[in-house]
Order: sequence, then C-alpha cells, then structure tokens
Amino acid sequence: MDRDDLGFLLAKATQRWNELLQESFRAAGWEAIRPSYGSILVPLFEEDALRLGELARRSRLSKQTMTTMIRLLERDGLVRREPDPEDGRAARVVLTAKARRFEPVARRTLEELGGRAQERLGERRLQSVKAALKEWIET
Repeated sequence: MDRDDLGFLLAKATQRWNELLQESFRAAGWEAIRPSYGSILVPLFEEDALRLGELARRSRLSKQTMTTMIRLLERDGLVRREPDPEDGRAARVVLTAKARRFEPVARRTLEELGGRAQERLGERRLQSVKAALKEWIET
C-alpha cells in the first residue's frame, strides 16, 4: 500500500476540498458551518422540505448518520423538522432563514472552488473526473 492508492488519493482530495470549504466559510463569517453539512444542505438547496427518507437517499447517508447530522444542523439553527402534512408519521426537513442566508455563500464558494479545479485540470479533464466520480458513487 502506498500514497498512490486510489482510496488514499480520494480521501486526501476530499480532505483538501473540505479544508478549502472551511477556509472560505470562515472568511465569509460562517465559521460554524462544517463542510460535512453539505451532504444535507445541498439536496435541500435543490428542493426544500424533503422527507427524511428522501433526504437520506439523495444524501447517500445511512439512517444513523442522517439522524446525527440532522441533530447537528438543528442545533446550529440551519434546519428544522416539521410533520409531513401528507403523512402524520413522517417528518420533513426544512431549511431555516439562517440556512437561506448561507446558501449564496455556499453557492459562491463552490463556484470558486470549481473554477480553481477547472484552472488546474482544464475543462475536459474536469468533466472526465466528475463523470468518473458520479459513476463511482452510483456503484
């Protein structure tokens, strides 16, 4: 095993990406936002008020991890759980006003990081990496 191992490289690339996210969030005054929150926030930014099960599917998180993450996001005032009007036994996760204020910062940060990746890799290689990662996620 060495540092050319695919798993090692993916883990280190993710770690670096998260470091850059954290630096950008901190610089914008959002130091309490963890990069790991993106697994929940990004799907909610796409479509708010998702049922927990659907949010878990889109986030690709286990039920246990989802529960922990939702509690952290609630604690930090970014989401709240509400009863599902269509099914009283189910809950929906809803973004708060605080999360809505953070959304443009997150969007801008991701665009800037995407731009840095494009500068470094070029458009063709970047699209190839994205396609490969999407394929890997779906397996």
